[in-house]
Amino acid sequence: MLVLFETPAGYSLFKVMDEKKLTETSDINIYSQFFSSEKDASSFINLISFQPFTDTADAVSSTRACMEGKMPKSLKSFLKRQLKKTKCTSLAVADKALAGRIKDKLSGLKILHDSKSHELFRGIRNYIDELIGNESLINSSDIRSMQLGLSHSLSRYKLKFTPDKVDTMVIQAVGLLDELDKEINNYAMRVKEWYGWHFPEMQGIVSDNVQYSRLVMLCGLRSAFSENDISKILDDKIIETNLKEAAEVSMGTEVSDLDIINIQALAEQVISMTEYRIQLFEYLKNRMNAIAPNLTILVGELVGARLISHAGSLINLAKQPASTVQILGAEKALFRALKTKHDTPKYGLIYHASLIGQAAPKDKGKISRVLAAKASLATRVDALTDETIDNVDTTVGYEGRARVEARLRQLEGSNTDINSSYNKNGITTMKKTHSYDPVAAKISAKSSYIDSNDIVLNENAEDEIDVVSKSMKSEKKSKKRKANHINDNENDSKQRKKITNT
Repeated sequence: MLVLFETPAGYSLFKVMDEKKLTETSDINIYSQFFSSEKDASSFINLISFQPFTDTADAVSSTRACMEGKMPKSLKSFLKRQLKKTKCTSLAVADKALAGRIKDKLSGLKILHDSKSHELFRGIRNYIDELIGNESLINSSDIRSMQLGLSHSLSRYKLKFTPDKVDTMVIQAVGLLDELDKEINNYAMRVKEWYGWHFPEMQGIVSDNVQYSRLVMLCGLRSAFSENDISKILDDKIIETNLKEAAEVSMGTEVSDLDIINIQALAEQVISMTEYRIQLFEYLKNRMNAIAPNLTILVGELVGARLISHAGSLINLAKQPASTVQILGAEKALFRALKTKHDTPKYGLIYHASLIGQAAPKDKGKISRVLAAKASLATRVDALTDETIDNVDTTVGYEGRARVEARLRQLEGSNTDINSSYNKNGITTMKKTHSYDPVAAKISAKSSYIDSNDIVLNENAEDEIDVVSKSMKSEKKSKKRKANHINDNENDSKQRKKITNT
């Protein structure tokens, strides 16, 4: 019996010296009896041939083929050549899928894949350095380095790593962006409350958080507003004059210089976090255009990134059907509706897309369903395409957006056909349908109208209609009378039968 053993250096083929002992020994005692020491292992099993890999690429491709249950050409030729020499009819293989493949390719060969063969591979694996070291002229240190190199190359192949297609960066960026929004709002509100004790009128005049913080940084005390030039911060001159007038007649309390220093330190934090948020959003836009360009065209950068983050990865989002993408993010509302037997939600995170925002309130559910269907297709194209970043085809994204826009116009009552063309610049060209022409409608109606089948009323038409209606009423009354008479007769006959029976 032969034993096929794959190593990082190449294929090795062993032969069991005494098959009778192997068949007589139980599965549990094979390792303890034949592989208790190096000497016992070398006397029980012997290396017949060893075929090394030519290079690392050959090793990776052969190992990958064996893992997928395929038989490499080099292995097939190696087995055919050695089987002719040894004239053996049985072969032990470790992998079940590879064993079935070898059985299909090499007819007349008995393939063993059972508990006894597992014990054989266990023993060979334990003494592999000693069993193939002398015959293959490979040292144990070389085998260790080959194992390390093959594992690294194989892991790189399995990951198919591309730095531009890593969705983890998008998940982290959008999570940080949402947290920054909360922190900026909290800090800005604290600045307004804190500085409001000194200058309460400023909060009603300047609503923007960044402008408010920059004014606090520039002026400090309210008495300095008239001295400093705040036109660089405020673009509107009316707001500037109102602010200076309010600073002169403010009802706020006086604060010390130490208080202003602490308020300005907090305002500086608001400005720095806002600037970092702008930088982070630009980074997120670039990453989304690289990772999921078609999804970005449909729903935008933020909504697309939130969908990917909620699903866990771009691949997980691509596995979801359109109905799940539509309500992704509204799981609590969905399960609450199912529990209370109310209407299920029509949208989740996708509600914040610009296309849904353009729709009327009554049409938002329909648009969200159409948009979710197109977003699901776009996500699958982005996740499963093998094209490089520079050559990504965004046709699906532009076509889907054109379809959704056409559906939106159709729901709004415009006279455009739902079929629309598109181009790669994102400009949609709608095909207009024919508008309603009353003259043409009358002509077509007359052409299909048959006068002879019509009823023409004469001058006394109203009198004739009254006569017809009276006759119809009298017929209905007579029918009711007949039905009641028949029912009465049937009841009388039933009563007579009861009396005769008694």
